[in-house]
Amino acid sequence: MGFSRGLVYLLLLLHLLQGSDASLVRLIDNGYEGVIIGIDPAVPEDEAIIEKIKEMVTTASTYLFEATEKRFFFKNVSILIPEKWTNKPQYRRPKQESYKHADVKVAPPALPGRDEPYTRQFTECKEKAEYIHLTPDFMLGGKQSEYGDSGRLFVHEWAHLRWGVFDEYSEDQPFYSGSSKKIEATRCSTGITGMNRVYTCQGGSCIARRCRTNSTTKLYEKDCRFFPDKVQSEKASIMFMQSIDSVTEFCKEENHNQEAPTLHNQKCDYRSTWEVISSSEDFNNNVPMETAPSAPTFSLLKISERVACLVLDVSGSMNSADRLNRMKQAAEYFLRQIIENRSWVGMVHFTHEATIKSQLIQINSDTERNQLVKTLPTSAGGGTSICSGIRTAFQVFNNKDFPTDGTDIVLLSDGEDSTAKTCINEVKDSGSIVYFIALGPSADTAVINMSILTGGKHLYASDIAQNNGLIDVFGALASENADVTQKSIQLESKGALLNNGVWLNDTIVIDSTVGKDTFFLVTWKQQIPGIYLRDPTGTQFTNFTEDIASKMAYLSVPGTAQVGIWTYNLEAKANQEVLTITVTSRAANSSVPPITVNAKMNRDASSFPSPTIVYAEVLQGYTPIIGARVTAIIESNNGKTTELELLDNGAGADALKDDGVYSRYFTAYSENGRYSLKVRADGGTNSARRSLRHPSSRAAYVPGWVVNGEIEGNPPRPEMTEAIQPVLENFSRTASGGAFVVSNVPNTPSTQWPDMFPPSQITDLHATLNGEEISLTWTAPGDDFDVGRAQQYIIRTSENITDLRDNFDGTPQVNTTNLVPNEANSKETFAFKPENISEENATHIFIAVISVDKSNLRSRLSNIAQTALFIPQAEPGPDGPDGPGAPGGSPHSGVSVSTIVLSVVGSVVLVCIIVSATICILRNRRSSSRAATTF
Repeated sequence: MGFSRGLVYLLLLLHLLQGSDASLVRLIDNGYEGVIIGIDPAVPEDEAIIEKIKEMVTTASTYLFEATEKRFFFKNVSILIPEKWTNKPQYRRPKQESYKHADVKVAPPALPGRDEPYTRQFTECKEKAEYIHLTPDFMLGGKQSEYGDSGRLFVHEWAHLRWGVFDEYSEDQPFYSGSSKKIEATRCSTGITGMNRVYTCQGGSCIARRCRTNSTTKLYEKDCRFFPDKVQSEKASIMFMQSIDSVTEFCKEENHNQEAPTLHNQKCDYRSTWEVISSSEDFNNNVPMETAPSAPTFSLLKISERVACLVLDVSGSMNSADRLNRMKQAAEYFLRQIIENRSWVGMVHFTHEATIKSQLIQINSDTERNQLVKTLPTSAGGGTSICSGIRTAFQVFNNKDFPTDGTDIVLLSDGEDSTAKTCINEVKDSGSIVYFIALGPSADTAVINMSILTGGKHLYASDIAQNNGLIDVFGALASENADVTQKSIQLESKGALLNNGVWLNDTIVIDSTVGKDTFFLVTWKQQIPGIYLRDPTGTQFTNFTEDIASKMAYLSVPGTAQVGIWTYNLEAKANQEVLTITVTSRAANSSVPPITVNAKMNRDASSFPSPTIVYAEVLQGYTPIIGARVTAIIESNNGKTTELELLDNGAGADALKDDGVYSRYFTAYSENGRYSLKVRADGGTNSARRSLRHPSSRAAYVPGWVVNGEIEGNPPRPEMTEAIQPVLENFSRTASGGAFVVSNVPNTPSTQWPDMFPPSQITDLHATLNGEEISLTWTAPGDDFDVGRAQQYIIRTSENITDLRDNFDGTPQVNTTNLVPNEANSKETFAFKPENISEENATHIFIAVISVDKSNLRSRLSNIAQTALFIPQAEPGPDGPDGPGAPGGSPHSGVSVSTIVLSVVGSVVLVCIIVSATICILRNRRSSSRAATTF
């Protein structure tokens, strides 16, 4: 099979299994199978958590079945139990299940006291999210009064995770100016009733008062909250507040609130939640069930020590491009630094047949690591039989009486093998997990099938040694089930092609969250370089262990490495020398999670000219790190490298601002085939802090309930102030993001390609009414998505949000003659006076933007901004509009009487002065002007 045919097969395979890297869930006969709920290794042992998980899922299954009109339920769920918990007879060893694939993580809160359930969601509408995070305290019932029944909440979060819908409430904009001309609570549907109140407690005594309006926003003050009535009749919506007893449905087209400034409206083009869910792949060829499903079944799977076998290709083709020695260097790095203590490791070499080089031995010290290093290959020759190598790995496991369930096969191969497909089913049924490292462009695609079907990884390293690719790939093979404080974390990875006498000089930051088992690795291609390393005090380290045969030198820093800036200098001793340096470390303190960076693409396969999106997530534990400098390094088959600065600005490819996820479009394709991704993140005292924001995509916190006209408040959520916000010192991290495949790239120089990339969609358009003008702000897109400069903006308005969305070109256009686009990712501002308001009863102006590049390619329609043409009415006080407690009045949101309206449209100004009677003065500067008044 030629490479082009192999590429087609690979693309088809990746398309069919898209998203499998994130989840093993499958929908079969209306039931979700393969759901994984992982209890984090940091959670203390408490069997009650397991029972509460079962109760939650069982309740959720019934609730989900009814909410989806008898379509979906939970069929079977695996619960992953930490290794350190006590063994029980009912616990089994996992197969492909791991924390990497966990759909739900029961883990400590992102910040102490913050037991908010949420879904880690940073992609677009209709795209699957990463995972649901529930804390032990929440699972044990500690937050039921604030968030409601855990089963109902799980369905809310499942909708985020599975169908890519968003919340239908907003803490950033909890109130808005409704077409009712009243201040409305942000919700879906508007049939949900309740009170808008400021509720304060002190010394065991609580007081509720009516909300005052803010003179700037004309909406309610910051501390005003919507308190829902405990007894309701409205059935929607689960994405607003599933904790209301009457709520059993998602908002549908007929009751969806398009006006509300929710994240769901913004991200999903103002379509209802049910419309989005109904368009998902789960609904394809799916019909409602006639009978109720049975209760979910549960598997209890306990993590045990890691069992791995290195299966290394030593066929004749490994002699080319220095592949054999590069594999030896990377595998030695894996054995010395990456594989965790207490792991069992064996080794197999294969050509047309396979040989066991080491039976399984448990790593407890450097003695076992050195023993394994001695079995690494030193020569290559012969044919290739991947299945022979894999079957021999099974023998290694069986010789030690280990079941193959959950064992790791780390397979490296550089060549094609037409027989590899013959053992796919055997591998799939074994319970082993295949991590396939493709070295060079011709590695067999059938083995990628194995890695995907077994829940493993497909990793790739080109034949270009300069960028440290193979060492980075092996560095990404830390255990999926180990506590993060036990994992090796890469701080530096750099390579350079140098001539004799030229230096590679740089610094590496060791921050206070790491420093244990710090390891420096230097490799070369021709002659050992000059190596100089100094710690932050200037003390020089010279005791590198040199392995001349393997062309590598390494140093383990004893104890905990000193915090601060370390300096390294490498001097090339030959022309056309390739030098690389890699630095890794582990957490300095087992109770303090280290800063980590995770990288991925939005898809494993792309067809030109469709862009791919690079994501990098910077975290400390589960806490997002904002303000870091993050760079993606993408390398093609031929060694061409592209660097991209990733942004957390909530624009272009980045879905949410300041969520610790840094994103960017990648369009710099140079050839067909595999590309590898690596990410570097750097932070400093002034640029990286723990985010204080409540996470998005979570069930609404209920401040309290209205019962018989009185508020029964819930405990307030803990808030952190700026004064106690932890500030991070400098840090640096690197991480491999795996491989992705590109097809249909033209076989001509890129300078001859037609312009195929439009500007990116504007996603943060915001409008405010200032006097007679509407002021707009947004982040500038580029000529090619988020790179360069767009040519022009088309801005249109409408009094009907649906017309603007579905018939943009048919709505009134704003004059933008003097609006010249700025460079991508800079801020744009523009003000205009609205004209041609046609309807007498118009309450809002809706605005949207399309960007156009120099080739007349148009972006997608922006999010739709809106501004009210009136000052909304607050609730009246009990004694009339200006009586005691004003503004106040009717206890139910949306039930109030009009008091005062200021309408500014074009050059029409309506001023109402309330004295003993209402006097209205209309100034009309032009006969065609229109004024809408309401009293």
